[in-house]
Amino acid sequence: MDQTIGAAFFYALLRLDSENQIPFSTEELSLDLRFPLARRPVVSENKHSLMRLAHPADPATHLQFQTPTMPRYLPIILLAICGANLTTFAMAAEPPTFEKDVRPILKTHCFACHGEAGEMEGGLDLRLRRLMVTGGDSGPAITPGDLEDSVLLDKVIEQEMPPGDTKLSDKEIDILRRWISAGAKTARPEPESLDPASMITEEERNFWAFQPIRDPQVPVVQHADDVQTPIDAFLLRRLEEKNLAFAPAADKQTLVRRAYFDLIGLPPTPQQVQNFVNDAAPDAYEKVLDELLASTHYGERWGRHWLDVAGYADSEGFAEVDQVRDHAYKYRDYIIRAFNADKPFDRLIVEQLAGDELVPMPHRNLTPEQIDILTATGYLRMAPDGTGSGGVDQPVARNQVIADTIKIVSTSLMGMSVGCAECHDHRYDPIPQTDYYRMRSIFEPAYDWKKWRSPRGRLLSLYTDDDRKQAADIEAKAKVIDAQRTKKQNEFIQATLESELAKLPEELRETVRAARETPAAKRTPEQKKLLKEHPSVNVSAGSLYLYDRKAADELKKMSAEAAKIRATKPKEEFVRILSERPGQVPSTHLFYRGEYAQPKQALAPAGLTVISWMTPTKIPVNDATRPTTGRRLAFAEQLTDGNHPLTARVLINRVWAHHFGRGIVGSLGDFGVLGDRPTHPDLLDWLASDFMQGGWKLKRMHKMIMLSTAYRQSSKRRSEIEMADPDNLLYGRMSIRRLEAEVLRDSMLAVSGKLNTEQFGPPVPVREDEVGQIVVGVDTTDSAGRPTGKAVDLKGKEFRRSVYIQVRRSQPLAVLDAFDAPIMEPNCEARTPSTVAPQALMLMNSNFTISLAEHFAKRIETAAGAEPTKRAALAWRLAFGVEPSELEQQAAVDFLRDQAEHFKSHKIKDDKTSPEDHALAVFCQALFSTNRFLYVD
Repeated sequence: MDQTIGAAFFYALLRLDSENQIPFSTEELSLDLRFPLARRPVVSENKHSLMRLAHPADPATHLQFQTPTMPRYLPIILLAICGANLTTFAMAAEPPTFEKDVRPILKTHCFACHGEAGEMEGGLDLRLRRLMVTGGDSGPAITPGDLEDSVLLDKVIEQEMPPGDTKLSDKEIDILRRWISAGAKTARPEPESLDPASMITEEERNFWAFQPIRDPQVPVVQHADDVQTPIDAFLLRRLEEKNLAFAPAADKQTLVRRAYFDLIGLPPTPQQVQNFVNDAAPDAYEKVLDELLASTHYGERWGRHWLDVAGYADSEGFAEVDQVRDHAYKYRDYIIRAFNADKPFDRLIVEQLAGDELVPMPHRNLTPEQIDILTATGYLRMAPDGTGSGGVDQPVARNQVIADTIKIVSTSLMGMSVGCAECHDHRYDPIPQTDYYRMRSIFEPAYDWKKWRSPRGRLLSLYTDDDRKQAADIEAKAKVIDAQRTKKQNEFIQATLESELAKLPEELRETVRAARETPAAKRTPEQKKLLKEHPSVNVSAGSLYLYDRKAADELKKMSAEAAKIRATKPKEEFVRILSERPGQVPSTHLFYRGEYAQPKQALAPAGLTVISWMTPTKIPVNDATRPTTGRRLAFAEQLTDGNHPLTARVLINRVWAHHFGRGIVGSLGDFGVLGDRPTHPDLLDWLASDFMQGGWKLKRMHKMIMLSTAYRQSSKRRSEIEMADPDNLLYGRMSIRRLEAEVLRDSMLAVSGKLNTEQFGPPVPVREDEVGQIVVGVDTTDSAGRPTGKAVDLKGKEFRRSVYIQVRRSQPLAVLDAFDAPIMEPNCEARTPSTVAPQALMLMNSNFTISLAEHFAKRIETAAGAEPTKRAALAWRLAFGVEPSELEQQAAVDFLRDQAEHFKSHKIKDDKTSPEDHALAVFCQALFSTNRFLYVD
C-alpha cells in the first residue's frame, strides 16, 4: 500500500472515531499499522520515534494498538484499499543497505565536503560505512542500531546539514533513519582502497546503460500477421501484455507525406502523392522509401539532426562580438555528403574525432578524400570559442572551449553528462572527477590551453605546392607591372613638381625644392613654414590626380592590370580543423574544484572507469608509431569497437526519436541516473546490435523502421489505448508531431514554388531588419551601426533550404527561433517543441510569411486560373497533399468570395492587384497557419 495513503487513512479513522462517527461493534480487532509520519513529533517526545519518522521496515518504532469498538466491515475496507499493494509493502520491508540506498543520498548531498577531493570538514569522511562509524573530530557520525547516538541523523533532521538551501527530503531522511536503526548494513565487504575505481559500487556498475549490449531473441507474439519487421514483435509483446494491439494502418496519403517529411524534410508534390496512391504494387511503399533515401535532400534532413548534437554554428559566440566563422560551413557540407553516401557511422565517428591522425603529416598536397577527412574534425571545433576576440580572459576562455567540447562529445556519442564532473565527482552517475580529466587528457594535446592557437591560427590552408608555385609566378608578373607603375608615378610626380616650382619666384625655387626634398622629420621650422605657405609643391601619389588627371587615369589602368594578373592566382581555401603539433604532449592535471589555477595530480588519458570491466578504457599516452599522440584515434576506436555499451545505443535511440517523436530512452543526451529509463530495453539492444552487425549503416536502419507496422500506423486515438497508455509509450498508434523549424520554413518555400535547391557552399547571411528581427539578408549598416538603406540582391539565395542559412549564435533567424530552433550553447541534445503566441504572430505578421503567401497565390493563379473552385482545390493539394472534402471545398470557396468582397470595399488607391488575388493570398497565408500544415499526421 502506498505509505502516504496508509497514513492518511489511519488519521481519517482516528478523526472519525474522535467525532463518534463510526458505528462500533462488540468485537475487538488488533491492528498493527506501520507508516511514515510527519517530520515533527506529534505524540512521542522521542525525536526518532514513530510519530516522527515511522516506517514499516522498522519493527522497533511501529505503533500497536487495540480498538475494542472497531466495526466488523473495517477489515474489508482496508483490504479494498491496500490489497493490491501488499507486494509493495513487502518490498518496502527490506532493510536498506549502504550501497543501494544510503550512499546515493550522501553522494548527492555530503561527499563534496566529507571525503571527495580530500575535503574532510570536521575530519569526517562519509564515503564508506566504516568511516562513518569511525567518525571525525566530534566522534562517530553514526552508531549502528542506535538512533539517539547518531549525530549525522540529528544534523539532517534539524536541517543543520547539508549547508545551503538544499536539504534532505523526508524520504531520504527516512531511509537514513531506517538504515541506522537496522544496524547500518552494507551489501558486501567494503573496499580497502579509496581510489575512484574502488569507490564505484556494484549497484552503479549494474545500471542498465553500463551493461553490455545484448542481442535478444525476437519475441513470439499472438498477432504474428502484424509483424512486418522484428521491431513489431518487440512492441507487440508489450501491447499484448495489456490486451492491446496496433492501430489500423494510415491511409496512403498520410503515409507518403509522413515518409517525405521524415527522410527529406520536404512535402511531397500532389503528383508524387497521386503516383503512390495509384501504385497498387505490393512494394509501392518500399519503392518510395528507396527513392527518398537516394535523394540528395536526405543528407540535408538527417545531417541537420547531427548538426544539432555537434553544436554547429557559423559564429564563435562566447564574446559579445560573436565573430563569424568563415569556413565552418565546410564541416556542414561534409556531414551532408557523408549522410547522403551512407558512410558507416563508426567511420564517421572516427573521422570526426581523429581525422587529422588518419592523414599523413605534414598536411600538404592533400587529395580530396584527405581534405574531407580533415574537414570532419570540424566537429571538435564547434564549441563557442572567444579566444580570438579582444578583451576576454584568455585562461577562462581557453578552458571553456575544452569544457564545451567535452560536453558535446560526451552527450552526442555517449549520452552521458560527463561535464558535471568537472568540478567534483558526478553527483548522480558513477563518474569521478578523475574521469573527467582523463577524458580531457584525450583532447589536450590538440587543445593545449597553455600553448593555445586562436581560431585563425588553427585554419589549414589547402594550397598545394603547385598552387604556391603558380601563385608566386603570377605575383612576380604583377610586381613587374607594380614596378613600372611606381617608376611612372615618380616621373609624373617629379614633372608636376617642376611645373609647380616654375610658378614660384625664381629666388624661392631652390629653397622650396630643398625643403620639399628634406625628410619630414628633419625639416627646420623655416622649411615647414615655407612648405605651408606654398602647398602646391606638396605633390604626392595621393594628390597627383588633382594636378594631372591624365597621369592619374594612366596609373589607375596599370594598377588594374596588376590586379587582373593577381586575380588569376589559384584561390586559397581554408578548413577549420583540430590537429596536434608533433612532439607537443602537455600534461593534464586535475583542477581542484575545476579551478585551472589550482592544478593537482597529473592524469593519463582514459575512458569511463565504470565500464572498464567490459571494454578497455586505457589510452596510450603517446603512440610511438604516429607523429601525433594517437589519443583521439584510440578513443574513437574504443567507442566503435562494438563492446562499448553506450555509443550504438545512443545513436540508434536518436534515430528512433526522429521517426517516432520520442526516444526509447526519452532523454536523448542523458542515459544516466537522472535520465529516463528505456521503455523497451530489449528492443533498444536489439536495434543497437543489429545496427552494428549491419555495418553501422543508417539508411538500412531507416528502411527497417519505416517498413514496420508500428511506423505505418494511423495516429487516430482510440479509447482503449488512451486509457491504458495515454503517453503512447507502448506505440499503439503513431504520434502526431509538429514540423521542426527548418522543415516548416522549407515547406513554405516548397509549397509557394520558391524553394532554391542549390546545395553546399557558404551560408546565406542574416541581418537585423528595421524592427529588430533577424532576417535573411546582407548587413549594410555603416561602421556606426546606422542603416544605409542599401539593399543587396541575393539572386534567389534567400530561398535556399534552412540548413544553408547562416547560424549566428547572437542572431538566430526569427522564423526559425520562433519555432524552437536551438541556439548552440554549446550544442542541442534534443529539441523541445513549444506552443507559444509568437509562433502565431510570426505566421500572421512576418514579411517572410506574407511574401511567401503571395508567391503561393501567384503559383495557384498561374496553374488554376481565375475559377475559385479550382484555386481552392489546388491550394489544398499543394499545402496538405490531399483533395479537399466537399465541405472543405465549399468553405474555402466561401472564404475566397467573402475576402474578395472585403477587398473590393476597402480598395487601396493605385493598388493594381485584384481583390480576388488579394483574397487568394490571404487564403494561402491561412493555410500556412493551420495545424494540418504545421503538423505531420
